Amino acid sequence: MQPSHSTPNQNLSPDERGRYARHLILPEVGLAGQERLKAASVICIGAGGLGSPLLLYLAAAGVGRIGIVDGDAVELSNLQRQVIHRSDAVGRSKARSAAESVHALNPHCQIDVHDVMLDITNVMDLIADYDVVCDGTDNFASRYLINDACVLSGKPLIYGSVQRFEGQVTVFNCNFESPNFRDLLPVPPSPGAIPSCSEAGVIGVMPGLIGLLQATETIKLITGIGRCLDGRLLVVDALSMRFRELKLRRDPDRAPIKDLIDYAQFCDAATTEMDPSAMETISVTELKALLDGDAGDLALVDVRNPAEAEIVVIPSAVLIPLSTIESGEAIDQVRSLAEGRRLFVHCKLGMRSAKAVQMLAEHGIFAINVTGGIDAWAQEVDPMLPRY
Repeated sequence: MQPSHSTPNQNLSPDERGRYARHLILPEVGLAGQERLKAASVICIGAGGLGSPLLLYLAAAGVGRIGIVDGDAVELSNLQRQVIHRSDAVGRSKARSAAESVHALNPHCQIDVHDVMLDITNVMDLIADYDVVCDGTDNFASRYLINDACVLSGKPLIYGSVQRFEGQVTVFNCNFESPNFRDLLPVPPSPGAIPSCSEAGVIGVMPGLIGLLQATETIKLITGIGRCLDGRLLVVDALSMRFRELKLRRDPDRAPIKDLIDYAQFCDAATTEMDPSAMETISVTELKALLDGDAGDLALVDVRNPAEAEIVVIPSAVLIPLSTIESGEAIDQVRSLAEGRRLFVHCKLGMRSAKAVQMLAEHGIFAINVTGGIDAWAQEVDPMLPRY
């Protein structure tokens, strides 16, 4: 499954010899290692926070062919961490913006742009012609999809993930005895149990750090130097600047991966809890109409964190962070707010508020979830409000 370490016939040009001079004088890399890099092909799925350092450093290292998969567009909030994109790229294709930056850095690299969303219909074709797959995605459905595709096609997978001040990196599927993502996470977490970066936040340098580690593992795998993170999960805590290593083993009793499946359904079906479709909801435009009318018989609770409320709020909303509902600390306060009123709950995107609605129901408090949260409010009700 690992890339071949035989010395390829890849002559370096004088410009390349000068460009990679610091590699060439490393005994562990040398001319043979640099030629392996030039002969190698790597596909990076995701041109965001993790993909930015991955792509830039793979190109700088001299990987001969790099594929970029991303069907998204650059948003203003991306620029805090997705350093491959410039301010003038906002609104443009991420894959094409990233390709321009990579080409500007190293014109010797062949760049393949795949401006598409990854799914079960295209993943096998996309990764087929590459030696190594790098996962720069940020959701569980994509991670399971990429993992299973790599297992089925026999491709090594460089995995990374980040949230807030923490990150993880490892190498999956190096050989038939190697663990894969399903050994790390056999069952998807409950929807909403682990908030996305758009809800929980992430310090800008964290994807950079993890993406650099992913690039390092990729280069080691291609050149055959050092010991890769096969069977080891590196966990990084930036607040304490501690690095921990956890052992990963292949589960011999795990069912073999035979086919690709519906991964969105697989992740949503991990639990019957937290299903927003099973609770009463209201759109932001409907909520605005109610607030503009007789608002005396309704109460609006904001379950975001105080730091988020400092950025933007919906007028009349009462801030009660989800953590205080989870701990039970705020139950009496919410019960008092709901007395004689219709209770509505919002967060940033609608997942945390759905979780709050479910928890309140367990305490006998009926509440209605505001779909799309304050992000939808800023888009559909008051475009002058900042989005984050």
